[in-house]
Amino acid sequence: MPKRKVGVWLIGALGGISTTVAVGIAALRRKLVDEVGLVSGLPRFQKLDLLGWDDIAIGGHEIRETTYAAEARQLHRQSGVFDDAMLQAVAPTLTEFEKNIRPGTLINVGSTIEKLAGASAIKQRGERPAVAIERITADIAEFKKNHKLDHVIVVNVASTEPPQPAELRNLTWSDLKQKLDSDAVSPIPASSIYAVAAIQSGCSHVNFTPSVGTDLPALEAFARERNVLHVGRDGKTGETLMKSVLAPMFAARNLQVQSWVGHNIFGNMDGKVLDDPVNKANKVRSKDHLLTEILGYKPQTLVTIEYIESMGDWKTAWDHIHFRGFLNTKMILQFLWQGCDSLLAAPLVLDLIRFTDRAHRAGQGGVMRHLASFFKSPMGDNVPPEFHEQYLQLENWADNLMV
Repeated sequence: MPKRKVGVWLIGALGGISTTVAVGIAALRRKLVDEVGLVSGLPRFQKLDLLGWDDIAIGGHEIRETTYAAEARQLHRQSGVFDDAMLQAVAPTLTEFEKNIRPGTLINVGSTIEKLAGASAIKQRGERPAVAIERITADIAEFKKNHKLDHVIVVNVASTEPPQPAELRNLTWSDLKQKLDSDAVSPIPASSIYAVAAIQSGCSHVNFTPSVGTDLPALEAFARERNVLHVGRDGKTGETLMKSVLAPMFAARNLQVQSWVGHNIFGNMDGKVLDDPVNKANKVRSKDHLLTEILGYKPQTLVTIEYIESMGDWKTAWDHIHFRGFLNTKMILQFLWQGCDSLLAAPLVLDLIRFTDRAHRAGQGGVMRHLASFFKSPMGDNVPPEFHEQYLQLENWADNLMV
């Protein structure tokens, strides 16, 4: 089949996850690394003819003033990831990717995120949502034209926004559009502004963050109208992944979970943003709903997220599970999960890019329920909360494509 070229437009384009995505693609192109950590690299999915690493161009929006080289060196210095030889080898590719980065929007990102903004993004402060959407759409169109792209996938890996107003869930697409066009103060968050721009540009949309993105009835309707693929929210990389695997074990063995406490510490940019209680509320909500869905009852739960600067990108979670067994005997399971946050997230982003592109090539549209296993709060109706059941949906989707 003819060679295809796909663009990946990253929101939060110079953050830790995006930098690791860029380094990963550049390293995979040069065969400096293998595909360990990539679900799409499993033998099960090889017959899908997935997107190759040479066929991806990267661009995106960013509010900070930095570079891929600076962010990669910071990750290397503070968290001990990558190595000098790899960074030297991929430097030219990172420079090429960087040419496609444009200033992002500050609309309703919250005061903590706004403090991170550089001069280019600050110049856009005060723009109306409709103007921001027009600017974002033009940036994506220029990217697509300059690189002769067949399709663009917008991936939100930006920092977590404050929770959205409840009223947004009651709006129709017509109502929401009026608020975007209005001169009045708009309640629409930046993540949804990027999503609107993606949908009206015909781009697929992946929301790897807890922010709302396309997860509004109005935007789901708009995506259906345009037959655009979209999925989210909040990538499932560590502690919640463990919950989605372990909680079904307790349910299947009829062991009653009485309490589940999870303490999370990390020191990257995401942790710094989540140190704000307003932003943290969105993340805690995303991490805490799963147990009730799986167990069928609500045990006492506590989820803490604390910014510890010295931890760098190494996220550590300690979980204490108190459960009741036969003859009212109380028992305990504890586990410690430590992983490099960006190195856990980036391969999942690459998987989502490849699977989304394959769904687009198959002419599919709407919410991609088969990608639920990648998210803490997956979009779509009747999505099972258990990881194993979610992964089976991915396998079944792949099998149907290969028929």
